[in-house]
Amino acid sequence: MMSEEVSSDRGGAITLNSDGTVTVPENPVIVSIQGDGIGPDIWRAAVKVFDAAVARAYDGQRQIQWREALAGEKAFAEIGQWLPEETLEMLRQCVVGIKGPLTTPVGGGIRSLNVTLRQVLDLYACVRPVRYYKGVPAPVRFPEQVDMVVFRENTEDVYAGIEWPAGSPEANRLTSYIKEHLNREIRPDSAIGIKPMSRVASQRLVRRAIRYALKQGYQSVTLVHKGNIMKYTEGAFRQWGYELAGEEFSAQTVTEAEVYEKFGGEPPHGRVVIKDRIADMMFQQALLRPAEYDVLAMPNLNGDYLSDALAAQVGGLGMAPGANIGDRVAVFEATHGTAPKYAGQDRVNPSSLILSGAMMFDYLGWREVGDLIRTALEATILAGVVTYDLARQMSGTNEVKCSEFAAAINEHMG
Repeated sequence: MMSEEVSSDRGGAITLNSDGTVTVPENPVIVSIQGDGIGPDIWRAAVKVFDAAVARAYDGQRQIQWREALAGEKAFAEIGQWLPEETLEMLRQCVVGIKGPLTTPVGGGIRSLNVTLRQVLDLYACVRPVRYYKGVPAPVRFPEQVDMVVFRENTEDVYAGIEWPAGSPEANRLTSYIKEHLNREIRPDSAIGIKPMSRVASQRLVRRAIRYALKQGYQSVTLVHKGNIMKYTEGAFRQWGYELAGEEFSAQTVTEAEVYEKFGGEPPHGRVVIKDRIADMMFQQALLRPAEYDVLAMPNLNGDYLSDALAAQVGGLGMAPGANIGDRVAVFEATHGTAPKYAGQDRVNPSSLILSGAMMFDYLGWREVGDLIRTALEATILAGVVTYDLARQMSGTNEVKCSEFAAAINEHMG
């Protein structure tokens, strides 16, 4: 653990600029959280790829200074805390971190560490680029048509953690209050959760999604919601998204309705189209017409479902990178679980964490590194060198261990 401030003799500090970009020294300090279960296995593999890619891209002139922070089972075993304050402070100081999966019990026990990290550090945008890598087995006919980036609001919705068990005094009082003051009946044996969604959180998420689309040259941002049913929460998300686009990006965006009403169905050159889709319809569109969608912005629960569903179209969560980004801290992460039955076996696919690292290098402005990693990973899969999860779906492959897969990626960088 690191309690002292980042100092030049141990690496340089990444600094935030007023426009939301970062300034990165030649030897930046980046926080690493290995994670639980298979986390240490995939981290050992991934960090070798990261270091090799940086060395090759910059001929040894740049180097990452990794600083390990404790969270999850390792933190609890060593210091009796699941998420130490020292880890949170390290992330605040260093600005950028990367992590493996962390344990979260279902139905009780500790609260989700992933959700806690997002809320405590205000990492309000969960960003998941989903694209197909050649050679990966996929359940759809044309997986190469999937190239979407999900922006999922991270801090509100049902993930806010405002809920009470059935029969609890809090649930009973709330049920009574709603019946007495709001004239709505709730069954007395109900558990109760509250779904808060604010204008501020919704619009900052949409703002980041639009800025990303403009910077990366995408053609559309789609607001995905269930506003036909939840009119004052998800319906408001849709409305606030359109308002934000009109108020802050009027010269750079155009609504889908305006495309047809004013421009004969052809979007003006250089302007991003803002449109919206009902969440259940968007699931169908993702399967049938994926090429029509670029950046998707949505509330928390919709984003959780849809990002995993999109990942399934291109090979599963093992091939899906992700990040949780706020205005002051960004944490990149493997998007799958801890898979404890495989822990310590050097067996699982490290691609999610490796691709999240490539995404991290893009964020740092080291695009050469990210491109090198993605290209080498795809070349490795095309060569038939894969871990067991892909090997069992492919023929004529060379099934390798987690560490051997990383070594093969490094070889393909040449």
